Amino acid sequence: MSKSTSRNPMELIERYLQAVRFWLPKNAKQEDLLAELGEDLRSQIEAKEDELGRPMDQAEVSAILKACGNPMGVASRLGPQRYLIGPTLFPIYLFVLKMVLLCILLPVFVFILGPINFANSGGNFAQAIVATFGGLWSGGFIAAAVITLVFATLEATHAVAGIECKWDPAKLPSIEKRPRKTSFVHTVSELFFNIFGIVWLLLIPQHPFMILGPAAAFLHPGPIWQKFYWPIVLVAAFAVLRLIFILARPQWKLWPLFSQGLQELFSLTVIAYMLATVRQIPSANWYPFVTLADSVKNSAHFIPIAAIVNVSMLIAVLGIGFASAIAIILHSWQLLSQVRKQASSNHQPASLQAR
Repeated sequence: MSKSTSRNPMELIERYLQAVRFWLPKNAKQEDLLAELGEDLRSQIEAKEDELGRPMDQAEVSAILKACGNPMGVASRLGPQRYLIGPTLFPIYLFVLKMVLLCILLPVFVFILGPINFANSGGNFAQAIVATFGGLWSGGFIAAAVITLVFATLEATHAVAGIECKWDPAKLPSIEKRPRKTSFVHTVSELFFNIFGIVWLLLIPQHPFMILGPAAAFLHPGPIWQKFYWPIVLVAAFAVLRLIFILARPQWKLWPLFSQGLQELFSLTVIAYMLATVRQIPSANWYPFVTLADSVKNSAHFIPIAAIVNVSMLIAVLGIGFASAIAIILHSWQLLSQVRKQASSNHQPASLQAR
């Protein structure tokens, strides 16, 4: 963790609140709890300055923060009460659990075991998905159980009883810029590139050079594109429409996440049918994505090139399919979190009373 170069002692308060925010549950009450904590700390500092008759220096502000407690412990006291794992350990338990399940297990199963399952299933996409996510579910359950057992044991043996004393407010991380919401300019730029993409798609049938480059002289689009060209164009058109609605109806807070997930679902559906079609093509004539021109159809030089291009495009389609599956899961989770946040905002008081 880097130290702040600012000499302003009050900046410690912002750095402290930032550290507490990291450990607090990300729900509708987070900002209210932080505002209440910040007001309480500033009130203590103002009272101490009135008593001293001068502004407090950094060491004195650090002493107040140290007396308040380390950010992880404060976050656990502000958040909901826990029973199996106590307030000191629960934030770090939750952090480790998310890291293992979302940042380790999910990528390993989707990007490594997923392709292996697809290869072992003989090209059966549905069977590969069931095997991959079935293994992910059981592996995630076992990992969560082991992590919970470890932290529950630490809690029962009081292995971290002295954690409150082992921190220094002066070593808090520097203040980071909060991520901004998607801007109007960003959405307009995305809309422009999506419109450009549709125009490009519509021009490809008459100008295959735009996708194959110089290889268009001896490679032609394969039969699969005759079946799935227009579904792909429709998915691209939906992407344009969703962006237009985002610009026209900015008050629809849930639409960006919902429509993005819907777009990924459409893409995954098209890809699933494409892979099913590819699997039905006889291996003796396996040229699903590109075929050789009649003039070089029997050329020993160009046949391997066509095979490499077809395999490369198959790998790319598989990668897009897995990426779409992950995106659907993430957007669904974000959408549910946003719905819960709005529901919580509608049922809680407008603001917390300051202590």
